[in-house]
Amino acid sequence: MSLAPFAPPRWLSSPHLQSILSSVLPRRYFVAHRAAGLVAASRDVIVNCGDGVRLLGHHAAVPGGGHGLVLMLHGWEGSAESQYVRSCAAYLYERGYDIFRLNLRDHGPTHHLNQELFHSCRIAEVVDAVGEVARLFPTQRLSLVGYSLGGNFALRVAVRAPAAGIALERVIAICPVLDPAHTMQRLEHGVWLYRNYFVMKWRRSLLKKRRAWPDLYDFDELLESRRLTAMTEQLVRRYSGFADIGHYLAGYAITGNALAPLAVPSHLLMALDDPIIPAEDLARLSSPPALTVETTARGGHCGFLDSLGRASWADRRVHELLAAG
Repeated sequence: MSLAPFAPPRWLSSPHLQSILSSVLPRRYFVAHRAAGLVAASRDVIVNCGDGVRLLGHHAAVPGGGHGLVLMLHGWEGSAESQYVRSCAAYLYERGYDIFRLNLRDHGPTHHLNQELFHSCRIAEVVDAVGEVARLFPTQRLSLVGYSLGGNFALRVAVRAPAAGIALERVIAICPVLDPAHTMQRLEHGVWLYRNYFVMKWRRSLLKKRRAWPDLYDFDELLESRRLTAMTEQLVRRYSGFADIGHYLAGYAITGNALAPLAVPSHLLMALDDPIIPAEDLARLSSPPALTVETTARGGHCGFLDSLGRASWADRRVHELLAAG
């Protein structure tokens, strides 16, 4: 039976409530309780990506074998322990899917693993990480699910997977970053709460990196800023190797022809009221046959909650898409 379209109750219809409540109390208690089995079964795996790059993942195998392996990618300044990742991972695990939750560089407890800083154009190491996970579990059908920046990474991995020899069953991207320059504008000039949240999280991450590599980083000038654009400009100038912020942001955009070569079956799910990712950028995507774009009127950014005490509609939709094969 097909899942009914997303229709939150009136009190949950605000895009800001959808975006915020998915990560705060009491939702956190519900997700923690339901994910207890997944977390208990998870084992840490250091993924070697070549050139000395190491990423940390958490693998949970269903006793007796499952329906396949789902690799999950979190958003910027999230982690493999983010509530939206845990929620979906637990829902899939309960239904017989093995789960691999991957931390991007400098996310979660990983700032000590690699000397160089994370930035969003480090697609090669994520492709290599997905390839290494496929090699570690060669008998498993591998699917990829990503959220926000993780959804952006997932679609870029999907484009590159055939050339890298990675057999992906399916890719699902939830509220992926489409045009980073437009997302930056939305964060800087939209509701202040989101900008302050990401500035706070990024500052904490930079302080962790400095503690891990005190002889390499001080970040004094960077930490003085309270604006995402100014912080990004300084990071690009000092640490990224890109000429300027424009080239950097364009480097991980998936608008224009970026998805034109896509051959892996991929599903993009996005709410039209997303307060962080401008929905109008969807019209600027390529339309390869392998890509399906699904939109909902409501849902906010990675929310899709129709109750605080059950799996999100997006969790259920991801399962439906994976089960359909």
